[in-house]
Formats: sequence, C-alpha cells, structure tokens
Amino acid sequence: MKALVLQQPGEAAVETVADVAHMEGNVLLKVRRVGLCGSDLNSFRGKNPMVTFPRIPGHEVAATVVESSRTHPQFAAGVNVTLSPYTQCGKCPSCLRGRPNACQFNETLGVQRDGALAEYISVPPEKLYLANLNLKELCIVEPLTVGFHAVARGRVTGEDVVAIIGCGGVGLGAVAASGFRKARTIAIDVDETKLALALKSGATDTINTTREDLHERLQELTGGRGPDVIIEAIGLPQTFRAAVEEVAFTGRVVYIGYAKEPVAYETRLFVQKELDILGSRNALPGDFREVIRMLEEGRFPVDQAVSNIASLDEAPALLKAWSQNPAAFTKIMIALD
Repeated sequence: MKALVLQQPGEAAVETVADVAHMEGNVLLKVRRVGLCGSDLNSFRGKNPMVTFPRIPGHEVAATVVESSRTHPQFAAGVNVTLSPYTQCGKCPSCLRGRPNACQFNETLGVQRDGALAEYISVPPEKLYLANLNLKELCIVEPLTVGFHAVARGRVTGEDVVAIIGCGGVGLGAVAASGFRKARTIAIDVDETKLALALKSGATDTINTTREDLHERLQELTGGRGPDVIIEAIGLPQTFRAAVEEVAFTGRVVYIGYAKEPVAYETRLFVQKELDILGSRNALPGDFREVIRMLEEGRFPVDQAVSNIASLDEAPALLKAWSQNPAAFTKIMIALD
C-alpha cells in the first residue's frame, strides 16, 4: 500500500510499504482524510524527541470501515468513523486513576508508532467513534478534543471568565470548548485572522497583543479581577509566566503547550493567589463525545478552519512549504480517496 514516510528530518516521500497487519478483533479501515498538526510539523523538522525515523505520521483521522469486528457490529463495512490515536497500558498510575490519556507508556499514532497517512490501518474497536458528520468534520474531531480536555481540566463553567493564550489549532479547540460551556471567553493572539476565526468558534472578546497591552485589556474585561481560568496554548516562557501573573486570585491555570526552554517564575504568586496549576495532555473519551456533539450541532466553523486539502502525492511538497512558512497555513488535511 502507499503511505507518506518521513525518511529523516526535512525529507518526506510517498512510498510503497507493507500492507497493514490486520490483528484479530481489530477493525480494518480505509483512511479517507488525515489532518496535520504542529506535532507533525515538528516531526518533519526533526524537533519531536519522541519520533524515530523512518516514520509514517498522522493521528487526526476520518476513515471508512472495510472489515468490522464480530464483537462490535455497529462498526459495519461502509460506516465512516474517527478515532482516538492513543494507547494505554492499564497498569501505570495514570491508567489506574482512570486517566489513560496521560498513560506513562502511551504510544500515539504517527509519533511512537506508525500513523494513519497510509491507505489502510487496523484499529481496536474501542478506539473508534461513530458520528453524524462528514469526512472533514470527522477529521477535525481529534485536534479539537485536546482543547476540550484542557477546558475540562480547568473545570470551566458558564460562570467563569476564561482567557486562552494562543489561537492555533489546539487553542482554537479550547476557545470552542469554553464557548460551548457558555463561559465568557477571551481569545488572545498576535494574528487577526486567527482572532476572527476564534470569534466564530465561541470567543466573546479578543486581544491582539501586538496592538493592545495584555494586562490592561484583561483588567478592563474582567473588572480588575483577572480571568478565572487561563489556558496557555503556545508554549513560550513569557506566556507561561503571563498565565500566572494575569489569572485571578484562587484561579486555575492550564498548560497545554510545552515551553521550549526553562521558565523562571515569581513563585510567590502561586501561594499568594492560591492557584491551581494544571497540565493537560491528549484527551479522554468524554472529550471526544463532547466535540462530536458540538460539531453535530453545527457550532464550529469547520470550513473556515481548514486552509488546505491536498492529495497524498502532494503531501511531501506541502510539508516542505509549511515548514518554510508556518504562518501561511492553519489546518492542513490530506485526502487519500
């Protein structure tokens, strides 16, 4: 079968690879759409420490069932599905606490194991989700779940004021999740196009930090209190610090992004404000179900969020162009049908 293979940093090609090993009890899927995210770009650039080469990337998937599992008849041949790309060991502290999204030994599709940018994949049925959605909508479910999980970690309710720093793919999911929970949602970015999309995704207010002072605007929008919840979705030392500095007393800070270098904090604020500081990783089944419900209600601008749809043969050149000019792209999808 054909697949996109990252041969080494900066080099990708469409190759003929061995047919998928279809395990007994799994569901055989024909891959229809695969979304690319920032982690795929980092893998292509050789900056993802968890990736070894060669590697087939891809973990945001819309697919059609080819051969179903006898134990899960709902996944019949011809049905379209999306999937959770994570594994769980069932034995580590995270799994034993009912939080397999943070499994100590997780292997994500396209990262620690070969991913979905191939003609066929074989998937355990418990990882699949049915939904009344088209292929483009199914393909965008997984990237949105990451932001939805961050909002769940922040215990966001309709009574909260929530600020999301960064409106890329993951941050946009957090904006949508916060808006879906009816919280007042402040989207923060340096890009007017992303902020305009955030408004269509559920934000009630925006701040462009190239033109407005972050502290002054947040104070103005919150009556001098600061947001109840701040979600950091960029991964820069200055935004890591800003989250702690700007959040309200007894507020919650949720970090999704990884800072690329050590972060120096004024730790007095942790204690003085009595903050809840939370990490957020991957997503749980409940996050998938909530995203699907939002999309089925038509509450997210899917068409505007996707900037490029390309064929598998076009993928290597598109990856190179994306690496050279990341700002020119939002959500990229590869169509394999």
